[in-house]
Amino acid sequence: MMSKNKNILYLSLTLFFVVIAAYANHFENEFHFDDFHTIVNNPHIRSLKNIPQFFTDPMMFSVSQNHYGLRPLVTTSVAIDYWLGGGQMLLVFFHLSTFIWFLALGVILYFVYRKLLINSFSEKWVAYISLFAVGWFMLHTANAETINYIISRSDVLSTFLIVASFAIYILYPERRKYFLYIIPAVIGVFAKETVLVLIILLFFYILLFERNLSVADLFKGRNFKVILNTVWILMPVFLAVAAVQFYTLSAISSIPGISNPAGYYWLTQTYVWLYYFGSFFLPVHLSADTDWSVIMSVADRRILIGLIFFIALMIAIFRTSRKTETKPIAFGLIWFAASLLPTSLAPFAEVMNDHRMFFAFVGLSLSVVTWIGLWLSKREKQIELSKSWQYGILVGAFLILGLNAFGVHQRNKVWATEESLWYDVTIKSPNNGRGLMNYGLSQMAKGNYVIAEDYFQKALVLLPSYNHIYTNLGIVMGAQNKIEEAEQNFNTAINLTPNDFSPYAYYARFLKEKGRYQEAVVMAEKALSLNKYSIMTLSILMSAYEQLQQWDKLQQTAQMTLNIVPNDAEALRYIEAARQRKPLAAAPAKDISAEALKAKTPEDLLNLSLTMYNLGEYEKCIEFAQAAINLKPDYADAYSNMSASYNQLKQWDKGAEAAKKALAIDPNHTYAKGNLNWALSQSL
Repeated sequence: MMSKNKNILYLSLTLFFVVIAAYANHFENEFHFDDFHTIVNNPHIRSLKNIPQFFTDPMMFSVSQNHYGLRPLVTTSVAIDYWLGGGQMLLVFFHLSTFIWFLALGVILYFVYRKLLINSFSEKWVAYISLFAVGWFMLHTANAETINYIISRSDVLSTFLIVASFAIYILYPERRKYFLYIIPAVIGVFAKETVLVLIILLFFYILLFERNLSVADLFKGRNFKVILNTVWILMPVFLAVAAVQFYTLSAISSIPGISNPAGYYWLTQTYVWLYYFGSFFLPVHLSADTDWSVIMSVADRRILIGLIFFIALMIAIFRTSRKTETKPIAFGLIWFAASLLPTSLAPFAEVMNDHRMFFAFVGLSLSVVTWIGLWLSKREKQIELSKSWQYGILVGAFLILGLNAFGVHQRNKVWATEESLWYDVTIKSPNNGRGLMNYGLSQMAKGNYVIAEDYFQKALVLLPSYNHIYTNLGIVMGAQNKIEEAEQNFNTAINLTPNDFSPYAYYARFLKEKGRYQEAVVMAEKALSLNKYSIMTLSILMSAYEQLQQWDKLQQTAQMTLNIVPNDAEALRYIEAARQRKPLAAAPAKDISAEALKAKTPEDLLNLSLTMYNLGEYEKCIEFAQAAINLKPDYADAYSNMSASYNQLKQWDKGAEAAKKALAIDPNHTYAKGNLNWALSQSL
C-alpha cells in the first residue's frame, strides 16, 4: 500500500509538471475578442472598490451594450488580476489566475473519479485509472481553447465550483445534512449560467450509484417513490441555485446572441454533439471562431448523422447503466450530454464553440477511460505475464497524453497574438466574416491598411449587415485619408445599429483627428448618451471641449471620467486646464522645458518625446527622441517615436529610415513595423 501511494504521488507530481510544461508558452498570450470589452476597455475592473457593485450592476461586466450581464465572480477575479499587476494589464497575472483554478480543478477531479470508479475496478488499479482520466482531461488539446481565452475563465470557474459542489456531496455523505455542498454551487452561478446542470448530475448519481438503479428503471412505476424522494433530497440545492440564477438573469433585459430558429438549431446540435465527441479523440479542427451555421434542411445528411449519433448515445447510456462496473461510463456520458444542454437548448447565434467542450469533457474523460480500463481488466492475467502488453499500455498512455500535450503547446502558439489567432481562423473557418474582420483589425494595428481594407471587404460579402465591419472600414479609410469613404461607412454603421454607441464614438474620434471639433462633440455626446461608461468617448469629448475652450463642459466631463476611473491622469490634466481656462497645448512649453532640464535618463527623454507627440509638437518629439538616442544608441522605442513624427510631418523617407533603424535593433517592434508600413505606403 505504501509503495502504491508513493507511485501515485510521483505520477501526480509528474503530471503536474507536464501540464505546466504544456502550458508554459501561454502566459504572455495576448487578449482576444471579448477580452477587450470585458477587460481591456472595461474601466470598472481598475478599482477593487467596485467589487460590491459588480454583483448588482450588469453594465459593469462589459463596455458593450450587447454583453451586459451579471457574472460578478469573473469580473471580480479580473479586477484582482489588474490590481496584482500594479494597475497594468500584465498578461501573466490574468493567465496565471485562470491556470491556478484549472490546476485546482484537476486535483478535485482525481478524488471524484476515484469515488466513481471504486466499484468498477480492484483497489490496486482505481488510483492509476483515476489519475490517467485526470491527465487526459488536463492535457486535452481542446481545453487550450478555454485556458488561453481569458474571459472564458467563466467556464473554468463554473466547472470548478460545480465539481467542488459535486465532490462535497459524494465524498462526505455524512455531512450532507449541513448543506455545505450548496455553497460552491451558489457561488458558481455568479460565474456562468450552467450550474443548474449540477442538479441533473446529482440526480443521476444518487439513482445510479446510491439507489443502484439503471436509467431504464426510471420509467418503471415501482421506482416512482424513489425518484420522488431523490427530487425532494435535491430540492434545497435546486431552490438555492434557481433563486440566484433568477436574480442574475433578471438583471439583464435579454440574453445576448439568441437569434437562430429553435427547431433547426436543436436538430443542428445533434451534429454539433457528434463533432464534440469526435474532437475528444481527434482534436485537429479547432478554431477560435468557427463558421458553422444552423442547418436549415431536415433532409441534410448531417442532421441524419447527428440523430443517429444522438440515438446511439442514449442507447449507450441505457445499456451501460445496467451493470455496476459500467455505471461510470453511463454517468460520464450523462455528464457529457447534460453539460451541453444549456447551449443546445437556447438558440444562440453561435451554433458551436470549442470552449463549450471544457465542461463536457470532464464527463467524457471518465467514460472513455473507464471503458479502456474495463477492456484491459478483462486481460489482466495476460498483461501480468506479457512484457509486450505492459510496454504497449505504457506506450499507448504516453502517446495519448504526449500528443495532447503537444497539441496544447501548438494551440498556445496560435493564441499568442491577435494576428496569429485570427489568421488561423481565416484558414480553419474561411466563411466566418467576423474572423476575416478580426484578422483585418490585426493588420490595421500594424499599419497594413491596404491589407486590412481587403479583409474588411471580404468580411462584408459574408456579413453585409454587420455594423462593426462598416465601423472598421470607416477607421481604415480615415487612416488612408479617404475622407468621403470613411464618413459613408461610419454613417452606414450608425444606420444599421442606431442604439450602439461604438460607431458614434469612432466617428467622433475620426472627426476630432480631422480638426472638426464641433461635429466630433455631437457624435461623442450621442455615444455617451448610449454608454455613459465609455472612457474612449469621454476622452474624445475632453479633447474636443478643450480645443473649443468650453471650459465648464470640459470640467464636467473630466469629473465624470474621474468618477469612473479615479486619479485618471488625462482627466486630471484636463480639470487643471479647465480651472486655468488655458489649453493644454499652450501651457506645457515652459513646463516641458523645465522637465527637459531635469531629464537624466533616456527613459525620461523618451517620455518627453511621447508627450510632445500627443500634443502635436512633432519637431519637439523628434528632438527629444534624438536626445534619448544620444544617451542610448540602441533605443528602438526612440527611433519608433521619431518615425511616427516624421510620418505626421509627411517626411516619409525619414520616417521609413527611422523605423528601419528601430527594427534593426528590435525586429519584433510592433509600432516600428506599423510606422514603416505607413511610410512605405505613402511614399510609393
